[in-house]
Amino acid sequence: MKHILLSIAIVLFLIPGIQAQTRFSRFVSHTDHKTRKVLLSERDSLLKVIEDIRKDRDRLRSELDELKEAYANVGVSETGSIGEGLEGDFYEAALSDEEVDRDSLLSLYYQQMESSSDDFFEDNMDSLVLSSDTPDSVYVARLKKMNSFISLPYNDIVRNYLIAYTQKHNAKMQTVLGLAEYYMPMFEDILNQYNLPLELKAMAVIESALNPVAVSRVKAKGMWQFMYATARRYGLEMTSYVDERFDPVKSAHAAARYMRDSYLIYGDWALAIASYNCGPGNVNKAIRRSGGGKDFWEIYRYLPRETRGYVPSFIAALYMMTYYNEHHLRPVPANLSANMDTLHISRMLHFDQVVHFTGIPKEQLKYYNPQYVHEIIPGQAEHPYILRMPYNYVTRFVENEDQVYKYKDSVYFSPAAVKQIKEGAAPGGQQIVHKVKSGETLSHIAVKYHVKVADLQRWNGVKDNLKIGQRIVIYTNGSGPSKSVSTGGNTTTSGGYVYYTVRKGDSLSVIAEKFSGVTVKSIMNLNGLSGSSKIYPGMKLKVKKQ
Repeated sequence: MKHILLSIAIVLFLIPGIQAQTRFSRFVSHTDHKTRKVLLSERDSLLKVIEDIRKDRDRLRSELDELKEAYANVGVSETGSIGEGLEGDFYEAALSDEEVDRDSLLSLYYQQMESSSDDFFEDNMDSLVLSSDTPDSVYVARLKKMNSFISLPYNDIVRNYLIAYTQKHNAKMQTVLGLAEYYMPMFEDILNQYNLPLELKAMAVIESALNPVAVSRVKAKGMWQFMYATARRYGLEMTSYVDERFDPVKSAHAAARYMRDSYLIYGDWALAIASYNCGPGNVNKAIRRSGGGKDFWEIYRYLPRETRGYVPSFIAALYMMTYYNEHHLRPVPANLSANMDTLHISRMLHFDQVVHFTGIPKEQLKYYNPQYVHEIIPGQAEHPYILRMPYNYVTRFVENEDQVYKYKDSVYFSPAAVKQIKEGAAPGGQQIVHKVKSGETLSHIAVKYHVKVADLQRWNGVKDNLKIGQRIVIYTNGSGPSKSVSTGGNTTTSGGYVYYTVRKGDSLSVIAEKFSGVTVKSIMNLNGLSGSSKIYPGMKLKVKKQ
């Protein structure tokens, strides 16, 4: 594509120049037979031609820049490839590139750690030659001695990752090692329940560096970095109150089920691990392009760039956790309690209620229970939830249980507070405005964005008939406003204009959708707003003439 753009640019820039040269030659060839007046006139004409060429050049440069920008953004997934793959029960139905990108687990470590100021790996790890005091023979012997159920090959690419994990990022790895002392026994127990290789525990290291509240640029969440659709498919609960992608235990169970399914497809652990990163669609595509390769290294160069580094990272993470002493790495104590207890909560409970009666630091309570996104456990008799705490705080909770639930309950669970949470978009959600294309129906749009037709109708106040160019608001988490979008009592008229009073959660695009013939640009023009202007609840905006 880049070569095509370059060729187009060269041709576009050359044609005006050739035309100018031809015109100039025509003028010069006849100068001997023309008067001074004619020559001056033709000189002016030639200068105009040159000026036109300059304008064309500037215009073409601008258009070329726009083409380059469009190329950089059109359909390219986070893995650097235009997605193609299979999704569904388990990936039986082919979906579009956009859907594969959205549903795939896009999660290489250095993409996820947004809190880090520098990338964990170089972009070209497979072409670097990193230096190490450790001989190749030592690396090979150590990998063999690990006696891993999953094959741990050694080559120049793996070598670079081994060096990166053990020499280049010591501070990060020592923090990871401290967290691993707490989390790895937990993950080994879960993997053992599914009869999976215990080595798979290392995937949590390359996914999130064992950060339970990690969020990637593409909104994959939690220690195991699940995208919303995949998390739902593997049984994780996501509501206005709970996002179990942040629960290290439940998300580890979901990851184990994913890996079990993926191994049944490929019969190879390296390919199954790769599919966790880029989705089975991209792995299947790489297999086809390689001519049917069944080994990770056979399809290596056909995989998305980040996925090529995923299996070497897995090998390096396992190696680092086994031989950190030999590389003078010392675990930084995580100060996490090894003696944890769990309580089953069957009534609404706020973290502040727990803190008040038990004395547990709130930050600790949040760390051990990161799945409760509003610091509220939405316990019900028919659906109790787990509360994790160090055992020394549990006794205080049990002794004061009735008082705990009653403490300021009218404040924490007032109708207004509960309504505000429930009417907001659920965790992981994103508001999208879809422009209706020819032939599209609500059913088409619902399938594309994995939402219900009834929700589309509720969010947009529409029934069945759509118009080409009509904009439809979509909440990708399947939640969104609890009522049909309408202007309600927020619309008034005055001075020949219709006014709208901004509500919480409104944006200019959402407001424009409420009125026929109104666009974001027209609202901005009527109200003197710029691209950097902000709107706020209670603000009155002109939306159109009466």
